Parts: sequence; C-alpha cells; structure tokens
Amino acid sequence: MQAKDIMTRTVGTVRPDTKIAEVAARMVADRISGLPVVDDDGRLMGIVTEGDLLRRFETGTEKPHSGWLDLLLGPGRLADDYVRSHSRTVRDVMTETVVTVTEDTPLADIVKLIERRHIKRVPVVRGDALVGLVSRADIVRLLAETLKKEQPPQNVSDTAIETALVAELTQAKWANSHNVTVAVRDGVVTLDGVIFNEAIRPALRVAAENTPGCKAVEDHMAWVEPVTGTALGA
Repeated sequence: MQAKDIMTRTVGTVRPDTKIAEVAARMVADRISGLPVVDDDGRLMGIVTEGDLLRRFETGTEKPHSGWLDLLLGPGRLADDYVRSHSRTVRDVMTETVVTVTEDTPLADIVKLIERRHIKRVPVVRGDALVGLVSRADIVRLLAETLKKEQPPQNVSDTAIETALVAELTQAKWANSHNVTVAVRDGVVTLDGVIFNEAIRPALRVAAENTPGCKAVEDHMAWVEPVTGTALGA
C-alpha cells in the first residue's frame, strides 16, 4: 500500500499571509493540529502546527530569558523568538523545513518517518505541488476499515490450527518454540512447556489468539528463572 491509497486528497491549507487568529480558529473548529502552507500556485511552502503556536505572548507562554541567557543566545536568537511569539501572520511562525513523501511512497516507510520524526502528518507532494496528506488518523482509519472487513474463519480443524500456530512460532525469533508445546481440542489452544522470560507469555497468547479458528487459549506454561533454574510460576 502506498501514500496515494490512503492519503486525504482534499486538504485544508493556508497562505503565508493568513492571520494567526484565523489559523487558531480553524484548528479549534475543525479539530485539526496542523495546516500546510501553500502559495497561490499550490506549491508547498511549509506547515503551521499547534507546536508553532505554543509560545505566544497572548497566553503568557513566550520563552522566558534570563540575563545570562540573553548574552549567550545573542540578539539574533532573541529577535527570532520575539517574532515567533508576537507575529500575527503565518509566514513568521510556520515550520519551513517540511518532511514530505510522494504518492508512491510505501505506507510502511511513512509510518517509520512519522515515528522517527515524532510528527503527526506528512504532506504528499507531486514535484512542489501539494496533492494530499497522510496523518496518523488516516492510518488508524485504514486499520479500522481492515478490521471491519475481517470475517471469522469457518470449520477450521484442530489439526489446521495446531499446524498454523506451530509454523508461526517456529519462524518467530522471540518464541523459543522448542520449549513450548501446542495442543488443540475443539478450537481451544493449550500452551504448555517452559519460558525463561515473562514477556514471551503474552506474545505466545496473542499468536495463538490470531491463529484462524482459535476459540480460546489455555496457558499452562511454567516460568523458569534463567539464572537459578528455579520454576517461579505456571
């Protein structure tokens, strides 16, 4: 799946000369946290987000400066902070360096980008032109639609469930599958054996629950403390 398959195509935008008051009002009314900034030809120039509006003199949240810090930062940095906290137009507060993707960017790469940059949305561009936006909300919407389409499997045999689960655990690097036995009866999966890390227990349960045909999971596994070899739980 690529950006073009999930992106929001009708994107609200603002111009560089848009007033901060209008931006703030739109964010509140539309329940959005950011707006791309484009020129008259639709070329992406930047983005203005809630983060760009946090340090404002109107709310008493502009960056505080002490005497020694003023000397350290110098007049240029102080002047820049003043502009960002006092300007009334988007061009002075927007983030100009924007992370973008193209329509053909794989969704997995977009998620990686969102996580690495700690951002909520990624503009989609064709050349310099803004053609869409992929946000966290778009990805969650895709998940909801995918889960809604899932249909519970019918008439899956116990043997098929066991075979599928064993195959899943065999290829999972975390599973230590040689220490765990799987048995299935009437769709109920029983997990037995030994684990040496409690974090593996819920992972094994989830793997079983996701196996087509599984109706329930019974956990009979014992946890053995790896240093002393003492069985601490089952």
